[in-house]
Amino acid sequence: MSTPQFAYLNGQIVPWNDAKVHIFAPVAKYGLGVFEGMRGYWNEEAQQLYLFRVAEHLQRYAFSQKAMRFDQGPSSEELSKALVQLCHANSFSTDVHIRMMAFIESGELDATGPIGTAITAVPRETDRQVADGASVQISSWVRMPDNVMPARIKCNANYHNSRLALIQAQRDGYDATFLLNSRGKLAEASAMCVFIVRDGQLITPSVTNDILESITRQTVIELAREYLGLETVERDVDRTELILAQEVLYCGTAAEIAPVISIDRMVVGSGQPGAITQQLIEIYGAIATGKNDAHVSWRTPVF
Repeated sequence: MSTPQFAYLNGQIVPWNDAKVHIFAPVAKYGLGVFEGMRGYWNEEAQQLYLFRVAEHLQRYAFSQKAMRFDQGPSSEELSKALVQLCHANSFSTDVHIRMMAFIESGELDATGPIGTAITAVPRETDRQVADGASVQISSWVRMPDNVMPARIKCNANYHNSRLALIQAQRDGYDATFLLNSRGKLAEASAMCVFIVRDGQLITPSVTNDILESITRQTVIELAREYLGLETVERDVDRTELILAQEVLYCGTAAEIAPVISIDRMVVGSGQPGAITQQLIEIYGAIATGKNDAHVSWRTPVF
């Protein structure tokens, strides 16, 4: 990963190496932080960097802090300006991945403040799986239930669950992993949501299946309806439906939209990225970069 010049920490644009918190801070001791991952897409023709769906990310960021009982941090307006200032300061002319974090700076496990704010933005290319497809393992690790560690809260500590599953899958020679919930139904991939296509119908686990209420997931649902005429069915998905599916895809801010070409060494569909998935990738990319001028409210220009 190439290192940018600047990061944002507690109201200031600071040199990258000066963006530090103390090792005794609760965010280091207990993972007491919440975060948002965002994408910025570079449009070479327009010489513009577009930040994608900032308002929706900030809305979920505020919810996560409320659910974790954090004290009040900077407003959404302040944070939106900070995102633009940071990307502008780094003079990006490439796609970027942004991470915004609210964290507890001092105190013990029961502390609710003071709140620190950090934002980093680094260049990030599209993962190869978007073009080539991904091999997936169904994990033996179980997705944590809502009454233990609520997945719809985007807090740092939740991602240990996905990390355990992903590392095991990678050690076993797969690109990614799917987790089932405590009822044995499909939940999500490691930090991504999952869709399947069966008999021309787009299906995804409902938000009551211990998933993050993903912004990219909602984007896919909206684009499928608008451009492909497909209404997405949100319901329980059995493990064996992954074998029956003609197409499987996962999506997330960092991962974007990626086709799945095999699951547990069994070929999905033809073993190649499916037609619906490929169309969604193309539509998503055109809108995110501003090459398609629809949904202008989803794009925040930096320059």
